[in-house]
Amino acid sequence: MHHILIVEDEPIIRSALRRLLERNQYKVSEAGSVQEAQEQHHIPSFDLIISDLRLPGAPGTEMIKLAEPRPVLIMTSYASLRSAVDSMRLGAIDYIAKPFDHDEMLQTVARIIADHQHSDLDSTDAVDDDELSLTDQVTIDNSDIGIIGSSAAMQALYSKIRKVAPTDSNVLIQGESGTGKELVARALHNLSKRAKAPMISVNCAAIPETLIESELFGHERGAFTGAVSARTGLVEAADGGTLFLDEIGELPLEAQARLLRVLQEGEIRRVGSVQSQKVDVRLVAATHRDLKGLSKTGGFREDLYYRLHVIALHLPALRDRENDVVEIAEILLERQRLRMDKEPMSFTEQAKQALIKYSWPGNVRELENSIERAVILCEGSQVTTELMGIDVDLAEEKSNQDAFDAASAAQSKALAQADAETELAASDLSLEDYFQHFVLEHQDQMTETDLARKLGISRKCLWERRQRFGIPRRKSPNTL
Repeated sequence: MHHILIVEDEPIIRSALRRLLERNQYKVSEAGSVQEAQEQHHIPSFDLIISDLRLPGAPGTEMIKLAEPRPVLIMTSYASLRSAVDSMRLGAIDYIAKPFDHDEMLQTVARIIADHQHSDLDSTDAVDDDELSLTDQVTIDNSDIGIIGSSAAMQALYSKIRKVAPTDSNVLIQGESGTGKELVARALHNLSKRAKAPMISVNCAAIPETLIESELFGHERGAFTGAVSARTGLVEAADGGTLFLDEIGELPLEAQARLLRVLQEGEIRRVGSVQSQKVDVRLVAATHRDLKGLSKTGGFREDLYYRLHVIALHLPALRDRENDVVEIAEILLERQRLRMDKEPMSFTEQAKQALIKYSWPGNVRELENSIERAVILCEGSQVTTELMGIDVDLAEEKSNQDAFDAASAAQSKALAQADAETELAASDLSLEDYFQHFVLEHQDQMTETDLARKLGISRKCLWERRQRFGIPRRKSPNTL
């Protein structure tokens, strides 16, 4: 069982964090200050130290030197974000803002402990490259990426990451939810010349639209109601390092315009400020949405899209990664059973086949949750399909239905396109003539939505073309 030391002077926060960690199978010790931690504990014996930044007496950053080589996670308030970033430059493994989300804290703790165990293994088991087989060398070479999987699709991705990481080019990571886009972003940062500087991760979908500009770019005191003090934005906090914007497709258009200025001019202006300041950040963005399609319909700035799309990395879905699912599942199984202090476990052959056959619509995130469930419920050493809670037959049926629906949609689209092309060719019209002819002929019987759908364009595009060609909308007979 992993042993964690909490150094926090607020008893309520310390107690709440202790209960959270103990409920998740961690052994926990406490201290209210750096001095108390020194007097009561052998600090390097812990697997992880979680320390508040502001403590009575010495600051929490003092724990970094005392704990070496053990990792130290710094807790801080949003108002002290710049200090948190400075603490990472002093050697803290990461920071987390208070009040913290429980799931975020648990994920961060699990990741740090797993990464540190991996580093210990690398240092104690080091051997000469000449003594390794080719397969061993490939496995160790991929350890710098921090992503599990040896399929052809992933090997191609690893190669691109290594080529792109040393540059300062903007990167757009595309892939379904749960595929591990943040892991790719972290690999790009760790393999770059900015590795010693902070990587700031922001989930654009998780911040309310009314706060997104303040969170990203900061604000001055009095900039709006409730702004009682100035705040450093996350872009500014990433100065010298990497800014990772997850789900960037959810970013409001106003914030997109500000972000474009960062990329074009290398400067930001806090909300409520009249002065700009220079920043040096590398932007890595991720999305599961079609940004190019959104840019065509006005849902995403086209100029920002092309700024982001300097380098595009596509992260394949778990179902497209051959037998990676079994490799990933076995590693996750070992992590979970160690965390819960259970005996060694393995998958039955039937369970392995189920892992391969199931489509995993939630990708690696769904797989991880499924295995955690299995480890909790397992009473022996064998993990079965039933313990994982996946229905292979239902998944295959849904997959077949999805394939049928996709084929039907493609056929309908092809027929509609053929009909349009036939009508266009028969009348010998240009595309512009065809648009005007179609709208004038059908606008009395069809709504604007139906017209746009038939023409294969958005309502906004239909309106813009009406303006360009001088075709006014006809009022409905029911319109007063």
